[in-house]
Amino acid sequence: MAKRPTKTQKLQTKIQDFVVVAFTEDMDQAKNYETLLKSNDIPAIIQEESEESEDTKGIAVMVLEDFLDEAHVIIESQDAYDDFYDLALDEEEEGDFDSDIFGDDF
Repeated sequence: MAKRPTKTQKLQTKIQDFVVVAFTEDMDQAKNYETLLKSNDIPAIIQEESEESEDTKGIAVMVLEDFLDEAHVIIESQDAYDDFYDLALDEEEEGDFDSDIFGDDF
């Protein structure tokens, strides 16, 4: 009688089908990436790295290899979008300072 694979063996098989699309330093960022990818119909999982090496550290966000290129584009687009709004907020704060200088002259 053949042994049935255990639940952990099934999970390992599934994880082996996934490749790393991004590493994050905190779980919140990893969950944000996972949610973003899943909302774009890309299967994604999070795997915490138990041992930190020089090349990889933190939390791995993983996708099926067939979706790797699309996942990279989505994550890079989101990062660019976030950077744009961070820059806009920084300029807005600086703009408040400039308006105080000229407010009395006009």
